[in-house]
Amino acid sequence: MIYQGSCHCGAITFEVEAPDEVEVENCNCSICNMSGFLHLIVPQHHFRLISGADNITTYTFNTGVAKHTFCKTCGIKPFYIPRSNPDGVDVNLRCLTPQPKAVKIVAFDGQNWEQHAYTLAHKSL
Repeated sequence: MIYQGSCHCGAITFEVEAPDEVEVENCNCSICNMSGFLHLIVPQHHFRLISGADNITTYTFNTGVAKHTFCKTCGIKPFYIPRSNPDGVDVNLRCLTPQPKAVKIVAFDGQNWEQHAYTLAHKSL
């Protein structure tokens, strides 16, 4: 299924291909916990930025591998390149329309990322 996605103000729009039943992670690391991001990790070829490349700003911290992308206008983070899957794209489920038919939310211990990152590696294949 092809989902449409955007930031809050609509300056950034994209499409993502994913099943109509998905499993997403609810991470407890500092940035995800504060932002409420629900992680739908997809292979890069299942993601297409439609508009707003010039409205994206990027934030990195710690190792600098993850590229946290935000809208310069509204501040929403609709997707980013995750440290766990730098070959994929991590889409915020909450930014998609329509929502998948079924969503399974699983806890991910991002506070202890190094011990658990391997459980996400298959998601960008």
